[in-house]
Amino acid sequence: MTLLITVIAAVTCTAIWYSNPKARELKVGTLCWMFWGASIMWFVDAVVEYLEIGAEFFEPSGADMLNDLYLGLSVVALGLVIWIVVLLIKDPEKIIRKTVLTHR
Repeated sequence: MTLLITVIAAVTCTAIWYSNPKARELKVGTLCWMFWGASIMWFVDAVVEYLEIGAEFFEPSGADMLNDLYLGLSVVALGLVIWIVVLLIKDPEKIIRKTVLTHR
């Protein structure tokens, strides 16, 4: 479930980044890298777990699936928070700088 959620987030983010020049200015590429990195991590985790337990890997319990759902959504939320922090620090459109300078 975590792999599925992060792959969907990565594909969606990449499509937005590729199709929209404004998204490139807003550092959506950073978000893409985070989601693709998480997807690769979960893929490796799934392969290792499959090698360890075999066919049982494809029969998770409901509790395991729910935990994986929460973990996947948490990873996406954390990625979005990190992206927002990067966006605020880089300030590509100078919005924060203009706001701070005009309120003095």
